[in-house]
Amino acid sequence: MMKPRAIPSEVPPGSAINARLPGAYFHDCYVISVPDTTRTALSYFLTALANTPPWVNSLMALRNKIVRFVGLKDLGGLGELNPSKPASAYAPGDRVGIFTLISNSPNEALLGDRDKHLDVVLSVYKHPPGAGDVQSISVTTVVHIHNLLGRIYMLPVTPLHRLIAPVVLTRIIGGQNAA
Repeated sequence: MMKPRAIPSEVPPGSAINARLPGAYFHDCYVISVPDTTRTALSYFLTALANTPPWVNSLMALRNKIVRFVGLKDLGGLGELNPSKPASAYAPGDRVGIFTLISNSPNEALLGDRDKHLDVVLSVYKHPPGAGDVQSISVTTVVHIHNLLGRIYMLPVTPLHRLIAPVVLTRIIGGQNAA
């Protein structure tokens, strides 16, 4: 069996994140095919976070140590979740890993974080099933910077994000064999 692969994609036209694209400093989108199930977009995202590779959490820990010196928030680890909390128990305003849940529907979850240097919003979008019941999930990231600190922050974050986002997305299926 072939490993699932996350590939760059256009932002889904039906996604609520489109409203956040104007004026964005950075955005990208990755898509992956998953077994067609009745799982929600947030449920897929929780699986990805719960299976975050250890090296990604190590990079987050390093990030948190460095940004303290310029007064930015310590976000914790990407995969820091309550494993016993089901997707259905999350409500807008709840923390989900390093993000806050903004909105949640069966087919799309918007999550984000705001700090003095930038705002980031992430969409986890469950596409309508395609031919042969192929289900796809997209993760779109949109960043709006507020100041010079945001521009400087994004210098190392942009290439790292382009490495981390597809790797974490491959974990959406679950388990260590997913990437």
